[in-house]
Amino acid sequence: MRLRKKWWARPDLEKSPLVIVEPKQLKNKWSNEFKNNNDIYLELGCGRGKFISEQASLNPDKNFVAIDLKDEVLIYALRNVQEKNLTNVRIVPLEIAFISEVFGSNEIGQIFINFCNPWPKERHKKRRLTHTKFLTKYKGFINPGTEIWFKTDDIFLFEESKKYFKESGFDIIYISYDLHNSGFDKNIKTEYESKFTTLGINTKFMIAKLRR
Repeated sequence: MRLRKKWWARPDLEKSPLVIVEPKQLKNKWSNEFKNNNDIYLELGCGRGKFISEQASLNPDKNFVAIDLKDEVLIYALRNVQEKNLTNVRIVPLEIAFISEVFGSNEIGQIFINFCNPWPKERHKKRRLTHTKFLTKYKGFINPGTEIWFKTDDIFLFEESKKYFKESGFDIIYISYDLHNSGFDKNIKTEYESKFTTLGINTKFMIAKLRR
């Protein structure tokens, strides 16, 4: 669905100290931004921010960075964070292809990828956020042993992502083809997840851990 342009969104985002519009300046300095040495968790494609705001609320001893490209969704992510009075979240407008320019070695302790674009056409598959091309980028700034939590409704993306992770030096330590009936008790539903569930579509979920 095409988003209607909200011309007021970027000025409102830029007014907030929780929004980082020049994230490349913080490479290797994210702990200074949060003013602590807590682990930093990253969500790639945060949408309207329901997931990241709930994660941050439940884990005040962690820092969170939420990335998405569109101001039209990030403004709602900001509102979600503000409504919960969270100080351990930063929101970053960014094309994820440039992620390597934003984080330095060992800066990120965990990654969440929720319902990313499946890019089903063969010529577009390298754009997938779980593709080996992107996993190689992530390995440049995550710690050995870091986990990537990945959720999707798309079975073809899910199956091929298993191959990408294994080829890129990750072990799959948890997998479910029906997350909500799996007994996994640490799930937080995203907006898309709730929508797909009402349509009877199972959420596929895996945790991939970078080998030490």
